[in-house]
Amino acid sequence: MKSICVYCGSSPGRLEAYSNAARALARTLVDRNIRLVYGGVGIMGLLADAVLELGGQAVGVIPEGLVRREVAHKHLTELHVTQSMHERKMLMAELSDGFIALPGGIGTLEELFEVWTWAQLGLHKKPCGLLNIAGYFDALTAFLDHAVTEQFVKQPHHSILIVEREPEALLDRFDSYMPPAVTKWMEKDET
Repeated sequence: MKSICVYCGSSPGRLEAYSNAARALARTLVDRNIRLVYGGVGIMGLLADAVLELGGQAVGVIPEGLVRREVAHKHLTELHVTQSMHERKMLMAELSDGFIALPGGIGTLEELFEVWTWAQLGLHKKPCGLLNIAGYFDALTAFLDHAVTEQFVKQPHHSILIVEREPEALLDRFDSYMPPAVTKWMEKDET
């Protein structure tokens, strides 16, 4: 693992635990010499600042429209400006060896679910994870278990998503990640 893409809220959220977790993740990334790839403000900016303050590398990927609104971080190791959100997401994926979601909203979930779907389809073999701070993702993980029970998600695809409460444990599991050997994601009679 040389680079990890982190998705998280553009606002800090209700609990201080979310910001503290971003700082803890920053420390873990820097300790393991892993470059941060991210794209935004809020907890994302806090995460990038913490990585940089600890001597690590932070790479931002931001669409031109947000640069014009002056929300781009000015002190990153690298800043990539894209024409669109779609290009932003693709570049973030290309620059990263794995993906982590911290607590966040719709955008965080959308980006994580997209790269998880890409893994399910075999478009990449990189680990995807949730850093479940203060039980933030408990209801989501229960729903995903329910989706497996109801046979809308296959267990091998569910297992692509790694869930941990501590950054060290999540990155340890990333280090030993082996993508499931799923050659078919849908049976003929399921179309």
